[in-house]
Amino acid sequence: MDTAVAKLKEIGWGPVRLSEALGDLKPQAISQWVKVPAGRVLEVERITGLSRHDLRPDIFGEAA
Repeated sequence: MDTAVAKLKEIGWGPVRLSEALGDLKPQAISQWVKVPAGRVLEVERITGLSRHDLRPDIFGEAA
């Protein structure tokens, strides 16, 4: 499974750590993500350093 959520886990951003960084979601909610929700992409990008293009290429397109 090569999704953005899997990439986040690979670079050490599992549901617990991401939940703590976001501050308003429980790890259980994040663990249900198939894709990073569109409304959370920019915040997740800022926190993790993973590009919005990698997180949601369906919205932001492929990285140039």
